[in-house]
Amino acid sequence: MLWRAWRLSQIGPLLTVSDSSVPDSSDKPSRRPRYRGTHPRQFREKYKELQPDLYADDVAKVLASGKTPAGTHRPIMVREILDRLRPKPGDVAVDCTLGYGGHSRELLKAVQPNGRLIALDQDPLELPRTEERLRALGYPAETLVVVRTNFAGLSKVVAERAPEGADLLLADLGLSSMQIDDPDRGFSYKQPGPLDMRMNPNKGLSAAQWLGRVSLEELVQTLDQNADEPQSVILAQRILAAQQRQPLTTTRDLAEVIRTALARFPDETIKESMQRVFQAIRIAVNEEFTVLDSLLRQLPGCMKPGGRIAILTFHSGEDRRVKLAFKQGLASGIYSDVASDVTRASFDEQRANPRSAPAKLRWAIRAE
Repeated sequence: MLWRAWRLSQIGPLLTVSDSSVPDSSDKPSRRPRYRGTHPRQFREKYKELQPDLYADDVAKVLASGKTPAGTHRPIMVREILDRLRPKPGDVAVDCTLGYGGHSRELLKAVQPNGRLIALDQDPLELPRTEERLRALGYPAETLVVVRTNFAGLSKVVAERAPEGADLLLADLGLSSMQIDDPDRGFSYKQPGPLDMRMNPNKGLSAAQWLGRVSLEELVQTLDQNADEPQSVILAQRILAAQQRQPLTTTRDLAEVIRTALARFPDETIKESMQRVFQAIRIAVNEEFTVLDSLLRQLPGCMKPGGRIAILTFHSGEDRRVKLAFKQGLASGIYSDVASDVTRASFDEQRANPRSAPAKLRWAIRAE
C-alpha cells in the first residue's frame, strides 16, 4: 500500500507538466441527440437538418426527397412572385412576412444597388435568426430594415422608414415550416407539444387558454369559417366536453379528442379533420383574418403610384378577402390592374415541395 501511494505521488506531478497530455473535457463535442431506430423522427433529434451549414449533403438529400428540412422553410413560387413584382435596382421593397427569409433574400438581391428592403415579422424567436442570416450576405446595413411587428402595423412602419412609399410589396400568409415542425410551438398534431399556436408566444392567449374560454357557438363558427370543417358541430361538442372534464393542454390531447370523435370515419378523413381543426384554432388565436383585413385596408396608402403588390394565401377565407379587396380597389380606381385569377405553384414545385400545393398568388398594381 505504501509503495502504491508513493507511485501515485510520482505520477500526479507528471500529469500536470503538460496540459496537452490531458484531454480537456470542455473541448469534447457535445453528444448528438439519441433516438430510437436508424433515423431520427423527433424534431430535436434531427441534428443534421438543424445544422445545414455542417451537413449540406444530408440536407440536400432531404430536399431531393420532396421534404422540407427541420428548422428551415422553402419559399414558394419565387419566380412567379418576382415576375409580378418586377423588382429593380433602387426600389424600396417590403416583405410583410419575413419568416425564414427566402423571399426576402431574392428581393434584397434584386433591388441592389441602392435599393432597400423593409421586412416585418412578429415571431420573436425566428426573426433574429433570419435577420442574422440576411445580414451575413454582406449587403450594406442600411439596405435591410427589420421590424418586429405583424402586418397590421404596416402603415406606421412605412411612414417611419419609407415615407415616399414602397415600389413593391409581398405578403406571404402561410405558416413557416420552422413554426409547423417545432413541437414546442404547438401548431401541429403530428408531434406532442404544448397547445400554444401563437405566432408571438409572448402575446395573447395560447390555444389551450382560448379553448378554456370559447363557447360552443363560437367554436362551431370558428371551425366553419376558418377551416370549412364538415363535422364542426360534433367536433366542437366533443372538444368542449373533454375540456370540461380536464383542460386540454397538449397537441396530443386535442388530437386524441378528434380521433375519438371521428372513430367511425376512415383514417384519411380523420387526418384531414385534424389539419382543419388545428388550422381553425390557430387562425382564431392569432386573429389572422382581422389582421389581414387591416393589411388590405392599409395597402393602397403604403404604395407609390404604380407600386406592385403580391399576396400569397393558403386558405379559402384568406383568398376571398384578398380577391374582394383587389376587385373593389379596381372598381374605385385605387388599383389600375389586378389578377383576374390565381396563380398556383407549378406541378414540379408541388412535387418537390408538397406544402406549396394549397398556395394561391394574387397581385395588384397601384393606380398612377
